[in-house]
Amino acid sequence: MENTDIRKAEIASYVKVEGVSAEEIASYIVIPPDTAMGDYALPCFRFAKILRKPPVAIAEELARAIKGGENPFASVEAVNGYLNFKFDRTAEAGRVLKEIAEKGSDYGASNEGAGKTVCIDYSSINIAKPFHIGHLSSTVIGAALYRMYKKLGYNAVGINHLGDWGTQFGKLIVAYKKWSDEIDLEKEGVMGLTKIYVKFHAEAEEHPELEDEARAWFKKIEDGDKEALKLYELFKEITLNEVGKVYTRLGIAFDSYNGEAFYNDKMTPVLDALEAKNLITVSDGAKIVDLNEYGMSPCLLVKADGATLYATRDLAAAFYRKQTYDFYKCLYVVAYQQNLHFKQFFKVIELMGESWYKDLVHVPFGMVSLEDGTMSTRKGKVVWLKDVLDKSVEKSLKIISEKSAGLKNKADVAEKVGIGAVVFFALTNNRIKDITFSYDKVLNFDGETGPYVQYTNARCMSVLRKAGAVDLVTPFASEELEGLNGKEGEELVSLIGRFSSVISDAIAKYEPSIVTRYLIELARSFNRYYLENRILNAEEKYRRARIALVNAVHVVLEEGMRLIGVRAPEEM
Repeated sequence: MENTDIRKAEIASYVKVEGVSAEEIASYIVIPPDTAMGDYALPCFRFAKILRKPPVAIAEELARAIKGGENPFASVEAVNGYLNFKFDRTAEAGRVLKEIAEKGSDYGASNEGAGKTVCIDYSSINIAKPFHIGHLSSTVIGAALYRMYKKLGYNAVGINHLGDWGTQFGKLIVAYKKWSDEIDLEKEGVMGLTKIYVKFHAEAEEHPELEDEARAWFKKIEDGDKEALKLYELFKEITLNEVGKVYTRLGIAFDSYNGEAFYNDKMTPVLDALEAKNLITVSDGAKIVDLNEYGMSPCLLVKADGATLYATRDLAAAFYRKQTYDFYKCLYVVAYQQNLHFKQFFKVIELMGESWYKDLVHVPFGMVSLEDGTMSTRKGKVVWLKDVLDKSVEKSLKIISEKSAGLKNKADVAEKVGIGAVVFFALTNNRIKDITFSYDKVLNFDGETGPYVQYTNARCMSVLRKAGAVDLVTPFASEELEGLNGKEGEELVSLIGRFSSVISDAIAKYEPSIVTRYLIELARSFNRYYLENRILNAEEKYRRARIALVNAVHVVLEEGMRLIGVRAPEEM
């Protein structure tokens, strides 16, 4: 049981409500948004129906009953129908510092997910197209959720469902055969493929017969033609090699690269099952599942010409993943424009009578754009993620060189800061919001940014280096911990103690920004403490506890950054 759960269970044992178990009471307890209100709060609205009293009266009665007996709380207050609890600050500080000294980066971990597998489908780049900024959100949201699930003991399976099938490969073969002398694939790689893909669309406007040629070449791929398959595999190899470099810079790896092509031979059993259950209707020669009575347009599975679609492959992939991983949940981190698609194919699985349809979760997110507008691969108007990362690192190096001229390994620090800034920015706001990318905002060392949190962690590490060897393991005496009393110290201890519940909340809502905003709050709290309290030259009886507090902040900031995919430089 994680510490937050232990605390909730402890509180629940002192709250007596007739007809409600301690376990149920514990499940209602929350952590207030403002630490000044208390460490934990119990909303009493849930008891109003049972007790037939207003929540305000219930909270006041419960507060009097708890105060009337022995209890471990520093205070119990009834406020507007809530019962707010504060633990003894000194004891709480001792508990938190002891646990972090013992666990280090394992602090905040739990085994709540033991025996449960979560599949996470994210990034899903397209073969023969470079990694553009539009893929940023899916990639970093999915990777953050992957790490968080791992942290809480789940078996997470990261899946990159490659866009490696479709008529575009016929178009590329036509373009390659006509204009390959215009590109040097060894030098230009996927950018060269993009160049001739754009040229194909420009030429096809004047010569529509090119589209027929493209369809014919894609049919050859489907039929296993040697030349067509050789070129198809070449395009795939070039793409994966280049995007692999971006994934390496982002610190991301996948457990599976099974893309659309992988499911080509797995669609027929699903279509047969749909036929057997009389769920397929033929409309104008196409096979559909009619979803009109559920307020949705039909789910198109097979076109009149026999071609399958995304939905067909997604159905096959869902069945394959259930059979292969027996998942507890299967997440799809895909932009909100695909809301209808996921509602449709989830509904089809439900209509097939599969109880696990409810374990399929679409995790939508907003669009990323730059200040100068939107993107289109066909028109060649697109912003490559590699270029964004390079520019961010370049700007970081310039800022670092101006601010810290004597810093060693400036290039390495700039790489961590520049890339961390991009990732942090993408995860700062609620994922459903559209975001406009701005280098100036991203690289601000003073705002709610990655560099600000990284700098705060580097400040902690500087203090720890100057402190030298300090025993942080031996339990602290009460008088030592008194050095952490006061508004800044109490707020900081309370925030550190919330780390595990923040992670749990983030995965419960599929919302990494909960961790990101928590890191900003923790960094701000530490900087206030740092400005108001002496640490290295504190009174001797307080010095060790204050250094331990700095270490605790460092551990949580660094581990929190790791979870969202941001590396932490030791110096900045």
